[in-house]
This record gives sequence, structure tokens and C-alpha cells, in this order.
Amino acid sequence: MGRILAIDYGRKRTGLAVTDPLKITANPLLTIPTYQLLDWLARYFETEQVEKVVIGMPRQTNGEPSESMRYIEPFIRSFEKRFPEMSIIGFDERFTSVLAHKAMLDGGMKKKDRQDKATVDKIAACIILEDYLTTLNSKQ
Repeated sequence: MGRILAIDYGRKRTGLAVTDPLKITANPLLTIPTYQLLDWLARYFETEQVEKVVIGMPRQTNGEPSESMRYIEPFIRSFEKRFPEMSIIGFDERFTSVLAHKAMLDGGMKKKDRQDKATVDKIAACIILEDYLTTLNSKQ
């Protein structure tokens, strides 16, 4: 039984989150420079059993793809080429950064820590993953 890995893709930094092996909980993993992402994933897939990858697909409030999709789509093509055996699933990520800021505020995180964009990115990835797990569980 493998984990599910979530990606909050950004032009500069990418946030990552992962489930436990039983796919019950989502946990922030780390934030890495985007240019290192494919190599990092290759190393991670060698050491961890990952069943599938969920990538946040940013949309505008009207449901149309956001401007940042033009960066995400080439990444998805590169991912599929490099890891053809790995399933990658796009998942709506509207408002995850806003929700990440709210979660940090509600969690009592200090202002300086809330301003760390790397922290926001990995928490946003965790929210994407939690939402995805909720969707999976509601279909059962």
C-alpha cells in the first residue's frame, strides 16, 4: 500500500505533502526549489512507496484555469515522461494559499513564521491532499 504525494507547484518553490501509508492523514513534507523537483521526486520514489501524485490545478473563481496553469502543464508533461508508471491527478486548488494562511493564524503561528512563503507552500500542499482524501472518502 503506497502513500499519496501532493504537489503545490510554483514557479520558484513547490510545496509537498504526503499521506501516511494507510492514507488516513495528510502531513506537510517540505518545500523545495521548483527547478529541483523532478530530481527530488526520483530520489523520493526510490525510497518511499508512492501510489499516486496529486497536483494542485489553480482555477479562477469562475472555474476557468488560472494564469499559472501555463507553468504547471509543462511540468505535468515532464513528470509523465520521466515517471510513466506513476499516476498524476490534477485537483482543484482554489484558495489553498488563503486557507494555509488561515490555518497558520488559527494554529497560533507567529507573524514572522506566517510570512515564510515556504511554510505556506507546504501547508497549501497539505490542504490539497486533505481535500483530495475527503473527496475519495465521500465516494466510498
